[in-house]
Amino acid sequence: MLDIGRLRALHAVAVHGSVNAAAAALGYTPSAVSQQLAKLERETGTTLLERRGRGIALTDAATELAGTAKEILALVEQAEVRLEEQRGLPVGRLTLATFATAARGLLPGPLAELAREYPELDLRLTELDPHLSMDLVARGELDLAVVHDWENTPLAVPEGLARADIGVDVADVLLHESHPLAARAELSPLELTGARWICQPPGSICHDWLIRTLRGGGVEPVLAHQVTEYQSQLALAAQGLGVCLLPRLGRGPVPAHVVVRPLVPTPTRRLFAVWRQQATRRPAISVTVAALRAHWADRDTASAPMG
Repeated sequence: MLDIGRLRALHAVAVHGSVNAAAAALGYTPSAVSQQLAKLERETGTTLLERRGRGIALTDAATELAGTAKEILALVEQAEVRLEEQRGLPVGRLTLATFATAARGLLPGPLAELAREYPELDLRLTELDPHLSMDLVARGELDLAVVHDWENTPLAVPEGLARADIGVDVADVLLHESHPLAARAELSPLELTGARWICQPPGSICHDWLIRTLRGGGVEPVLAHQVTEYQSQLALAAQGLGVCLLPRLGRGPVPAHVVVRPLVPTPTRRLFAVWRQQATRRPAISVTVAALRAHWADRDTASAPMG
């Protein structure tokens, strides 16, 4: 009889393309995944992995078995949903992912609350970019993802996923108090023509959004510094090295000598949760989404410090 855990390991390698990536997604060590695959090879009497250059690849037999594993895991998920639904309580493992600022600014409270209220619910959080996390939910590698998009940079939701809105986050301009525009009560994109921008690197949702926002306001941005973490962007702004446009969620304390000014029109992003439609009846999904929405409702984003 084929072992479900070993099939899950094979499916993860097929989805993620390597043992290391599969291990990161499953929360295991690469050694543990390799051991599962070796046992599956002995169990089936079939070679599953072969060397290609410096990496490994699935054999044709492994690819076919991985397809079967996907179907089996979907059936297992359906069975788990039915059992959990019958019990009426959230139990078992729930894997979820979110982006960096939500991992810092939103998730800790709901996760702690759920852990206290439902001790049989095993929540596992991974930090991922929205594009990646939503794709993994669609593939069955994650149960739930909290993602975001901007009004001018929408995120397409794959077929077969359900969604629930969580809230709307606002972004502000942050700049050094010595900047000529620091005395203004509010700013427009045109007033920021020629500003040296501090932003996230290319390929991220926030980078694309910043470019679209400024170009939509008639400004071709000068991208002086491209760093991932908001704290790094704020540290650069605190030295007068540029201006940045940051959402309030997960922004953290504003450094001394940095002021916060609203941009008009106001840039906003939508936060929402996604999960597979077939898991909608699962209590673990419903209580987690409810906790996220309740914690967001308790946030007073409008009272963020204005520097």
